[in-house]
Amino acid sequence: MKVCIVGAGAIGGWIGVHLGMQPDVELSVLARGQTLRNIQQSGLQLTQNNHTHRVDVVVSDDTQQLGSQDLVVIAVKAPAMQTVAQQIAPLMGKYTQVLVAMNGVPWWFLKGLTAASLQTRLSSIDPQGVIEQAIPISRVMGCVVHASCAAPTPGHIHHHFGNSLIIGEPDGTNSPRIIQLHQLLSTAGFTCTQSNNIQKDIWYKLWGNMTINPISAITGATVDRVLGDDLVRGFVSQIMLEAKAIGAKLGLPIDQQPEDRHTVTMKLGAFKTSMLQDVEAQRPVELDALVSSVRELGVLTQTPTPYTDALLGLSRLHAQQRGLYPL
Repeated sequence: MKVCIVGAGAIGGWIGVHLGMQPDVELSVLARGQTLRNIQQSGLQLTQNNHTHRVDVVVSDDTQQLGSQDLVVIAVKAPAMQTVAQQIAPLMGKYTQVLVAMNGVPWWFLKGLTAASLQTRLSSIDPQGVIEQAIPISRVMGCVVHASCAAPTPGHIHHHFGNSLIIGEPDGTNSPRIIQLHQLLSTAGFTCTQSNNIQKDIWYKLWGNMTINPISAITGATVDRVLGDDLVRGFVSQIMLEAKAIGAKLGLPIDQQPEDRHTVTMKLGAFKTSMLQDVEAQRPVELDALVSSVRELGVLTQTPTPYTDALLGLSRLHAQQRGLYPL
């Protein structure tokens, strides 16, 4: 099975090493810059449980060189998706499937929902339809990642905690390809769950990180400090209630209250969110996938979002001042 990892950062590299260790997988990686050079020299590496695994892979910054694949795993940050869409065609054979392992609301999110009035493109995610044209919904399988990884050295991933992948078809069906993918990921060592409503799983994860991520990026605070401040915690809760109301209208109900989620998050201790890490590394931030999309869905469902609007305005201005979000 020919598998290509697009985005060999923390999560993509973690998935890639596990798949690359399978005898029936021929792994390739699309990378650039220092990540490309490091993988060429030292392979793709993963350190977990005090042991380092290395897999030798075909790596290139040219999709033409990598050629047609059976499975493409997209694990880039959302701001890079427009560029990926313009490069991906040579990887896409007649039967190529695409597993989307990204944070936030993806470009195909509304396509699997039943409300006819919401079958529209999200302008905050794919304004010109470039991504949808390059990667049609018929090829897509959704994925929600529950794991903490980092890449302190490009091409060398450190796994901290969590081992869960939730996968599912956008239309919720139990298709042969999703069954096959579930078997592949489980054999590769992941705790893999097959979902009949992957949008609900995406929305639930978003419900927790759409607030903590941008607030930590603005303040520089770890998660425990964000939720440890009563005023900030209250602000986070109000945003979560807005997102919960939107989800209910989309057919994606959440049967918890914000405080339930806060209790779980606080148990994770003092850690830096991915968006704070991006700000510190001067990388573009994923505001559109995590916050702008929620605001747009609020408009589509006629749900007021004053607290979400405030968060988006503040975090957008903060990122623009640092050149990490377009004016």
